[in-house]
Amino acid sequence: MRVDVMSRMRGVDAFAKLWRRRTTIEPPDGTQCDLLSLPDLVQAKKTQRDKDWPMLRRLVEAHYFQHRDRSNPAQVKFWLRELRTPQLLAELAQTHPRLCHRLAPGRPLLASAVSGRGAKLKAALRAEETVERKRDKRYWLPLRKELEKLRHAG
Repeated sequence: MRVDVMSRMRGVDAFAKLWRRRTTIEPPDGTQCDLLSLPDLVQAKKTQRDKDWPMLRRLVEAHYFQHRDRSNPAQVKFWLRELRTPQLLAELAQTHPRLCHRLAPGRPLLASAVSGRGAKLKAALRAEETVERKRDKRYWLPLRKELEKLRHAG
């Protein structure tokens, strides 16, 4: 098993805040495991790595399917901000058009989701992903250079 230990991540709060929002799970053996909350994990997975995007999509989809029949307002907001599946996002947006319009300044593609424009929504989701990948690359570039210096010096 591989464990990534990072002292900081792009786009998420400081450790103390993440820790307060953590999720604790207990596998059948009784061990308790503290994990990032789902919203924090989703934010942390918005990277330049190809393997993170399908995982991000599946995590949010699974949460949606698990809770959609008895959802609360915070969950609906989370899904509207994070769903990456055009059909599910359109379904949710059309069920909650007022909330979509309130959240649209932070995620403009919600306008396409409410109107049911599938092709436009797919393109907007791809564009959103591209922007996040570029942000991640810019964030890590100086840190990579610093690591290279250390590696070559030692």
